Parts: sequence; structure tokens; C-alpha cells
Amino acid sequence: MTKTQKAEIIETLSGEFTTAQAVIFCDYKGLSVGELEGLRSIAKAKEAKVQVVKNTLATIALTKAELTGVELSDTNILVWGEDSVATSKVVAEFAKGNEKFVIKSAYIDREASEATKVEAFAKLPGREELLGMLAATWMAPVSNFTIGLNALKEKKEEAA
Repeated sequence: MTKTQKAEIIETLSGEFTTAQAVIFCDYKGLSVGELEGLRSIAKAKEAKVQVVKNTLATIALTKAELTGVELSDTNILVWGEDSVATSKVVAEFAKGNEKFVIKSAYIDREASEATKVEAFAKLPGREELLGMLAATWMAPVSNFTIGLNALKEKKEEAA
């Protein structure tokens, strides 16, 4: 790889990491190409990105994005996205089905975090689930009011 290619990768990644709410580092040693493609397809569905990057290039890109506090060693695959809960769910879901895939560490909301925090974020309800809960909460008074009106109507009809 030439110096210009390395510089392009660093610039691209640092730009991505600047806007990312979650950057998760995982060990992928022993996974087949097909399994990694499965991870990429899950991530794409949740609007997350996946890339294997050399540790030195990743470290430089993270430093440029002002993310510090995590040491990279051995083999690493990076998963990042703008929604920290969705990105955590992608990694946790894939880790459940693959014993060789191990969550190492992460940056969640621009703070260095351990794997346990990623797993905790994966258990939180996603954006769509939260919107559904909010809509149900807003609709409850209206539906209760209409049920009450209907019961009152039926009671008056029985009395008449």
C-alpha cells in the first residue's frame, strides 16, 4: 500500500469517526469470509459500517477524530455508526451466533468504553421501538376517552 493510499484511508476514517456515535473494536480471528459478509449485511441494514483496518492506520484516524483512550492490538475489525444503540445491536447480535467474534472495546458517545457497555447498549430499545412506545403513550388517553364514551352511550341506550 502506498503512502497516498494510506493517507486516503486515514482521512476517510477520521471523517467517519468524527460523526460516529459508536466505534466498536472486535476480534474476528478465525471467521470465514462468508461470515464476515454476513456481519457486513447485518450492519448495512442498520446503517452501520464495517471495515478491517491496520491498527496503526486506525490509531492515527482515531487520534485525528479526537478519540483517545483505547489501545489496539492483534486483529481488529471496526464497526461504527451514527446510532450507538443500533451499532451495538449489530455487534452483539453477530457475537451471539459466532463464538470466534469477540467484542474488545469501543467508543460510545465519544467516550472509551469496555465490551460490557456495548452489550448493555445492545439491550436498550432501538429508535423505532421507542417511537412506538411514545405513540402508544400518547394514544392511551384518547383511546380510554373513546372507550368511556362508548360505554356511556351503551348505558344510555339500555336505560332508554
